[in-house]
Amino acid sequence: MTDTTLTPQKNLIGRFVSSGAHQKLLAFASLIVLLIGFGLASPNFMQMSNMIAILQATSVNGVLAIAATLIIITGGIDLSIGTMMTFCAVIAGVVLTYWGLPLPLGVVAAIGAGALCGLCSGTFVAKMKVPPFIATLGMMLILKGLSLVISGTRPIYFNDTPGFDLISRGSVIGAVFPGFQIPNGVLILFLVAIAASYVLGRTVLGRYTFALGSNEESVRLSGVNTDAWKMGIYALTGGICGIAGILIASRLNSAQPALGLGYELEAIAAVVIGGTSLAGGRGTIMGTLIGALIMAVLTNGLRVLSVAQEWQTVVTGAIIILAVYADMARKKKAHA
Repeated sequence: MTDTTLTPQKNLIGRFVSSGAHQKLLAFASLIVLLIGFGLASPNFMQMSNMIAILQATSVNGVLAIAATLIIITGGIDLSIGTMMTFCAVIAGVVLTYWGLPLPLGVVAAIGAGALCGLCSGTFVAKMKVPPFIATLGMMLILKGLSLVISGTRPIYFNDTPGFDLISRGSVIGAVFPGFQIPNGVLILFLVAIAASYVLGRTVLGRYTFALGSNEESVRLSGVNTDAWKMGIYALTGGICGIAGILIASRLNSAQPALGLGYELEAIAAVVIGGTSLAGGRGTIMGTLIGALIMAVLTNGLRVLSVAQEWQTVVTGAIIILAVYADMARKKKAHA
């Protein structure tokens, strides 16, 4: 005879595991352990200037990771977000430096270019039925080439655009509260995160984002135009990449056309570490932010400890493999 007294407890644990909440707690605990470990290993790590540097690095990767989260929740993947960021930075450089147009137009042009690129990727996936991996791989190469062609393979500097560097490196918070020199890039990251969380949790687009990742065929059979919604999600992702392009260009005060490759891997790793399932249908922006912070702390900590760049790359690759393995183990446990 079955003991039913354990059923509620099992159901509670099952819901906890399937919701991914335990993964966010584990990720947060890992972040705390990394902070304590690197702090004990080097007295320079916990200095305020280094903490601000970590937050500044997280601002770009975090925005890209938010963009990747939306796509991965649908059950897709976007390998072009890194080069799309670079392409948007180059477009801003053309508008502001070559054409000499006002700063707001450069920002709008970068975000619009990203949205258009995302819409193209979404069209390849939704209408042409090209697998997301192949479609975005092709888009990655296209945007890499276009960035080099448009810029003439040379960096575009924003020295003649007053205030551009302040978008990322200035501090509105520091002006209001002296002593809290939190860079604007970090503020923009949290504003993007709040907006993305609202979209996922409170809008029709958010509901369809999760639905497409859970069971796209059921959504289609219920009469929903899944192709249009998927294209919209990719376009939104592209617009967010445009924001990342503005942030990195402002941080460097230049558009570097050779940048971009590799950023997508760190973003995807941050997404998976934060509890978003690569199979789609589950994920949170909060988890992604924690994952992005983990990646930034790890990279910064290894640099502070003078670990060679090649070994930093090895560690990043190992983390990506472990993150994917953890996601697979999580899915097996949820279905057990």
